[in-house]
Amino acid sequence: MGGPGDPPEGTPEGGPGGGEDEYRSVVFDESFVRAARLQEYSAEERMADHAPAVRRRPPLHRGLTRQALILVLLIAVAFGTAIYMGVRHPYGSQETRRPVEPLRMTVIPLAPTGKVPGTADAEYLYAHSPAAPYDVGAEGIPLPASRSTAHFSDSQVVTALTAAKDYIVRSSLYPEVLTGRQVGPARSLLDADQLEQFDQSFDHPAADGRHAPTGWLVRIDPSRAQLADDRIRVQGDLQVIEADSGMLEVTADHTFVYALRPTGAAANAPVSLFTVRRELTFRFTRDDLRTHQVQLVTSYVQAGPLACAEDSTAYFRPLLAGQTARTGGPAGTDPYETDSPAALCGTLAARAQPTV
Repeated sequence: MGGPGDPPEGTPEGGPGGGEDEYRSVVFDESFVRAARLQEYSAEERMADHAPAVRRRPPLHRGLTRQALILVLLIAVAFGTAIYMGVRHPYGSQETRRPVEPLRMTVIPLAPTGKVPGTADAEYLYAHSPAAPYDVGAEGIPLPASRSTAHFSDSQVVTALTAAKDYIVRSSLYPEVLTGRQVGPARSLLDADQLEQFDQSFDHPAADGRHAPTGWLVRIDPSRAQLADDRIRVQGDLQVIEADSGMLEVTADHTFVYALRPTGAAANAPVSLFTVRRELTFRFTRDDLRTHQVQLVTSYVQAGPLACAEDSTAYFRPLLAGQTARTGGPAGTDPYETDSPAALCGTLAARAQPTV
């Protein structure tokens, strides 16, 4: 019987002897191959005792590739741009910047027909004048009931009305503005495109319908008069309309009554009333609403008692208690100067004065 390494049918004829054949361990005949037992290893056996059938790939480098990094950067830039545009233009897409119209102004002095009435008691004068029912200060400038327009929300309409009121208060009621010490409170509310005209008006006042400081604000000559009572009486109203799809327009019509006495006079010196009616037109783009600024486009002012012969361009120079208007009309008007408006002056009605 053959050993475990012998072929099943014995040693083939003519073959070399068993142990003496040095190739016996590696050369097999057909019968040996047919009799060989085949065994397939399980997956677990292959993993435990044999090399893996699939070659492992080297691990990927951690972190972003250059292309991925560029993509992330582009997304971040786009996102940041979208946020900036949303903050910069909260009222919608940016509109083409419209040129701002220069302010057109008319200032008309009102001359009294006789002596200016006065008394030492400012409250008595107010109570015996047409200003008796007026409110005091900013309370006389109430905001009207508002609602949205076709292209502006209710909040935008309120913003326009509030900005117009702020300008009126600062230019008509601030003591430092009334006495000519400051112009900044009113100037800070103007659209940037009107600042040059505003500054020229105060640097080089002119009665040309464009550069009169008294067209921008109420300004009383401090060398002539001072406030006798800071409880200024006011009455008037505000109205708002949509001028077009990109602009709101606010019209303001208010009358201000100031109690004045001569500069440096004693507290018991006679007091007189000085009345200023201001009709102003404001415009607001969406950008003005965002920045809380105004475009003042028209200013129509009547003030008295004043003397027609006195220049009311830079300051109002009121006639005080007991004074009368000097004879003479306003400065002459040259009809050949087409760019110069006519110099105007009116008469202050007797019923507009207090009864003493």
